[in-house]
Amino acid sequence: MIEKPANHPWKVLSSEYLFQDGPWLRIRHEVVELPNGVVIPTWYIMDFPNWINVIAITTDGRYVMESQYRHGIGETHYELCAGVVEQGEEPINAAKRELLEETGYSGGEWQEWMTLSPNPTNHSNWSITFVARGVEKKEQAHQEATEDIETHLLTEQEVRQLLESGDIVQALHAAPLWKWFAKQNKE
Repeated sequence: MIEKPANHPWKVLSSEYLFQDGPWLRIRHEVVELPNGVVIPTWYIMDFPNWINVIAITTDGRYVMESQYRHGIGETHYELCAGVVEQGEEPINAAKRELLEETGYSGGEWQEWMTLSPNPTNHSNWSITFVARGVEKKEQAHQEATEDIETHLLTEQEVRQLLESGDIVQALHAAPLWKWFAKQNKE
């Protein structure tokens, strides 16, 4: 096994919040000193809550995927069920809640699959992906007013085609799916 590299944290000389929008986004400005003594006078950190994603697979082997418009890029693409871990909530509970709310699917066997940093340079949060095998449609989706999500049941081959063609553009969704399919080929 490859040894984890040594940690060389920066020293925070000052830190102040420039923007706060409740628990959803905070931006802070920091003055930091590197281990070699170099001072960086302007470093920005975005504090978000942790995020979850769900690779959900139905009892008949279909993948529960979503599509929705994403205003940042001005496009609609396929993606995994995803959401925010609310304050005090366990990530697994957030994942189960989001899957039920957004798609109406629940149940099955759950496992934590992959944890990634959205951007370790300036994001303080983590994105945790779960795999849920054997989910079933239990109720109608209960999307929030700000969500306009369409649910799709796709075959493994269709999801692989979306990955290979670059049509799953959310990196935090594509990476866990690529890992999932790579591991499936080894078993």
